[in-house]
Formats: sequence, C-alpha cells, structure tokens
Amino acid sequence: MPKGKGIVQMALGLMAGVVLGVGGLALTNQTRPAAIIIEPPPPTPPPTMTPMPGPIVVYANGQVAQPGLYELPADARVVDLIEMAGGFTAQAQQDVVNLALPLSDGMQIRVPAAGESGNMPPPVVSGANLAESPGGGMVAAAALVNINLADERELQVLPGVGPAMAQRIIEYRETNGPFASIEEITNVSGIGPTRLEQLRDLITVGE
Repeated sequence: MPKGKGIVQMALGLMAGVVLGVGGLALTNQTRPAAIIIEPPPPTPPPTMTPMPGPIVVYANGQVAQPGLYELPADARVVDLIEMAGGFTAQAQQDVVNLALPLSDGMQIRVPAAGESGNMPPPVVSGANLAESPGGGMVAAAALVNINLADERELQVLPGVGPAMAQRIIEYRETNGPFASIEEITNVSGIGPTRLEQLRDLITVGE
C-alpha cells in the first residue's frame, strides 16, 4: 500500500473515532428528565353532620277524638297533632284553633267545645303549668299572654291571632309604646270589641 494512502486512511480513522467519541460523550451528558413524583391528594375531610332536632312531646286534650300525649317531629304544627289525635269531635269549636301554629316540646293544645264559657282555658296553651284541682287531680293552668312582651309565636297561641295579627300587635307597641291596658289592644287594626272579649281573660299587660 502506498505510504501516502495509508496515512490518509489513518487520519480518516482517527477523525471518525473522534467524531464517535464526541457524539457518545454528548449523548452521555444530555440532561436527563426530572423524575415525575405523583403525590396523592390530601384526604377529603368527612362532611360535618348537622344534628337533627329530636322529636317533641305535645299534649292534646279537649274536643279531639283521642286526647293524650303525642310524639311528633320537631317541625310539626297543630294540624299534625290534631290528625294524630284522631281529628276534631263533632262538638269542637274548630275556628278558634290555629292549625298552622308551630309546635314546641311540652306544649298543650286544647280544643274547646262550641259554646264554652269565655272563662275556660285558651284553646292553645304553651308551656302550661300544673295545678291541683279541687278534686285532688292535676289540671293544666293556662298562663296569661303578656301582650307587651310576647313575641310573634307566643301571640299566636291566642284565639283568632294569626301571623299577620301578631305582627300588627308588635308593630303597634313598637310605635306607640307598651299597652297601658288590655282595652288598648282594640287600637290594633282588626281587633274590635268582640275580639277583645275573646281575649280579655287570656291576656295581660303585666300589671
């Protein structure tokens, strides 16, 4: 082989080796991709459970088919109690009972008979106290409703007083000050002498 040609081949071989070496080094030094770390999401806290109000116990008596104690849901109303008690009797004075009134634990719902005296206890008694009767038994003693202090719900225990009437009573005393006498309630729109006589024995002004 001619000497010059051999030198050229050696040179080409060295250049090829250098190129391969540099290429391999470049591949070796390439930036490696960062490791992917998958972290699980934080645990979801359990939902906060809102405790449901427990049942209430209400006493139904008077002109209902089955007087007695009844357990009802906390959001029950008078209509639900009357239904559980078997409905009104034929003698019931239904128009004085506010069927939409919300119930509360320990409440007494008394349905009067038609023609009962105005001195009888009110048809709806909230938080009635027990008093001893002349015969030695225990009867419910109705508490008077203070029309200067009662809120809307308390006023609605009175016969013929619904949400709108109760609101007018509250607005009147806020505008004009406390009722000076029971008779002053007739200044409230919708309460006349006839309604006053129905309420006279059931209300007080805190005298």
